[in-house]
Amino acid sequence: MHVVQFLLPLRDNERRPFTRADFEKVRTELTERFGGVTAFLQSPAAGAWKEEGETVRDEMLLFEVMVEPLDRAWWSGYRAELERRFRQERVVMRALGAETL
Repeated sequence: MHVVQFLLPLRDNERRPFTRADFEKVRTELTERFGGVTAFLQSPAAGAWKEEGETVRDEMLLFEVMVEPLDRAWWSGYRAELERRFRQERVVMRALGAETL
C-alpha cells in the first residue's frame, strides 16, 4: 500500500487565485479513479523555499490517495497534467509506503 501526496498552490505564479472548482475537479477525478481521496481544503499549508537567493512563500492544499499497486507512469502523467492546469513548473508529488491498521 502507498499513500500518494501532492501539493497544489492556491495561486499561480502571477498570484492569481485558482477557483474552488479547480480543486473540486481534482478531488472528483481522484475519487472516480481510486474510490476516494483526502483533500485538506480548509487549512492551507504555508510553504517557503529559496529561489535565486530570495525566500518565496506560497499557500498550498494537500491531497492524498491510498493506492495499491503504485502506478508510477500514471502518477507521472497526472503530475504533468496538474502542472499544466495549475501553471506550475513543478508540482511536488510523493509516494510513501503505508500499512493499514
